[in-house]
Amino acid sequence: MDERIWTPYCGAAPAPAGWLARWNLDPVLIAVMAVTFALLWRGRARDQRIMLAAAAGVLAISFVSPLCALSSALFTARTLHHLLLILAAAPLLALALPTPKRSRLLPAAALHLLVLWAWHAPGAYAAALSNDATYWAMQASLLATAIWFWSAVRAASAPAAIAGLLAVMLGMGLLGALIAFAGQPIYAPHFATTLAWGLTPLEDQQAAGLIMWAPAAAVYLVVALWRMARLLTPRAEVAA
Repeated sequence: MDERIWTPYCGAAPAPAGWLARWNLDPVLIAVMAVTFALLWRGRARDQRIMLAAAAGVLAISFVSPLCALSSALFTARTLHHLLLILAAAPLLALALPTPKRSRLLPAAALHLLVLWAWHAPGAYAAALSNDATYWAMQASLLATAIWFWSAVRAASAPAAIAGLLAVMLGMGLLGALIAFAGQPIYAPHFATTLAWGLTPLEDQQAAGLIMWAPAAAVYLVVALWRMARLLTPRAEVAA
């Protein structure tokens, strides 16, 4: 397939020898990020500002660092990029924002999983790497729904939060397994970009699926176990 039809926001797929020099210094992106975090910074407590600074760093790694260009070459890098959004930037931003009065965990979890699955459909993924507006729709929807989910987890009771975390864990794990065991490459933008990195398109896809299936899904399990420990600890202290 002719890779020239793919015009991803992060630019053409880099070669291994030069990808570390491929920083994305898009002035519009940097300005939007700076203004957004400056507005969020105002009136926040010290702990919230620490979370905001950490989230800004994660987003800079995702969109400004050479990881942005690498994600044009490897689906594995794109997966890591998405995981930084939903497992690092989103919970940090959820902690930096006020806790919602109502959890709404069920719709938040359902929408987050729906968006995650929808953008990993081969056609939707290819569209995002063909048009900048679609690319930013993908990134914004993944981040926004993940922030809503983590905010809902924060506001929910421990049993509800544990159930929501385990449900999303299963949803992400199933998606990762389907990608890993697809049996053939399904993401056309990477058909001609992985060989330079010593991977066939299928091997690249399998690695990405395994990352989603095991370590990424395990993050939700770890948080669920932490909430469970906090739920059980007071009872253990009282019994003692």
